[in-house]
Amino acid sequence: MLADLRWPSMGQYRGYLTLAVTPIQWFVDAPNRFLASMDESLEDRETLQQQNQKLQADLLILARKLQRMEALTTENGYLRGLLNAAEKIDERVELAELIGVNPNPFIHQIIINKGLQNQVYLGQPVLDADGVMGQVVEVGPYTSRVLMITDSQHAVPVQVNRSGFRSLLLGKGSLSEMVLDHVPDTADIKVGDMLISSGLAQRFPTGYPVAVVTEIEHDPGKPFALVKARPTARLDKSRHLLIAFRLEPEYSLPEFSLDAEKGAP
Repeated sequence: MLADLRWPSMGQYRGYLTLAVTPIQWFVDAPNRFLASMDESLEDRETLQQQNQKLQADLLILARKLQRMEALTTENGYLRGLLNAAEKIDERVELAELIGVNPNPFIHQIIINKGLQNQVYLGQPVLDADGVMGQVVEVGPYTSRVLMITDSQHAVPVQVNRSGFRSLLLGKGSLSEMVLDHVPDTADIKVGDMLISSGLAQRFPTGYPVAVVTEIEHDPGKPFALVKARPTARLDKSRHLLIAFRLEPEYSLPEFSLDAEKGAP
């Protein structure tokens, strides 16, 4: 200040003095700048963490929605299959849903959400989009118990779709395997043949898929061949099912009486 006052030419040297003082100012201001940068880094880190958490939550929500969409797409395709299956059946059908499974591995039974209120009756056939599943063995007011075709106590009259050979398909307690009863060695049956319901006993709708022949064993010492088949119905996967109703006859025979035949009034 004294030099500025006493020495007029001091102004031209002020710039050099400022240049000399600049490093000192930089070092003095360094802590402030360091603290400011740390604050910004911490703020940016917290913001990034919040954004990351939000993105992860959005990703989970979208993944859940995607899984739900895939499930709905699968269910929609299966329901379309049920609709196509219903069109192939002459009987009246109604959609049912599986709500329970017997936990005993030796008893193949399921529970559906249809009962007496829906006019379900004993022996009523139950199907899915791919084949015969079983028949109703117990009816309650709102639910029914279904015995599946693979149960060891169940049998289905079938015939080979290719040759027309008829036999009885027996359950053996396995969801993936059934056997044909007393098949002669000379029977016209091959691996890959489709077994369809024959309609005998008037229990299951005629011509509906039941199983596919997977193995044929011929024993020279026995008169019958061992024929194994795989059920076409998705017994362990189907959730929506069809229950088929018998169609009432559209006409009835006229009633006759002896008096009418004699011409009596």
